[in-house]
Amino acid sequence: MVRPSHGLRRRGRNILRKTPRNRGLSPITHEFQVFESGEKAHLYIDSNIHHGAPHMRFHGKTGTVVGSQGRAFVLEVKDGNKIKIVICTPEHMKKVKL
Repeated sequence: MVRPSHGLRRRGRNILRKTPRNRGLSPITHEFQVFESGEKAHLYIDSNIHHGAPHMRFHGKTGTVVGSQGRAFVLEVKDGNKIKIVICTPEHMKKVKL
C-alpha cells in the first residue's frame, strides 16, 4: 500500500496556487520591504520561494511585527485563542493599508 506524504506543504495545492496573472517569478522588491516594530502585516505565502515561509496554517492571517531576526521578522499572530510567534521573511508579508 502507498502511504501518504505528511510534509509541511501537503494538501496545499489550492491554498498556495497563484492566479494565472501572478504566475512566474516574484518581483525582487518584495525582498527589500522594511517593517517597523508594532506595524501590522498580512502573511501571504509566496509559493515560488520556499525559504523563510511560515507554516501553511498562518496563510492569510494578520499579525503585529515584534522585532527582527536576521533578514526575517518576528510576528505575533492570533491562532484561535492563543497568540503565536511566527518568524517570516519579507517575501511572504504584505503591509496593511489603513
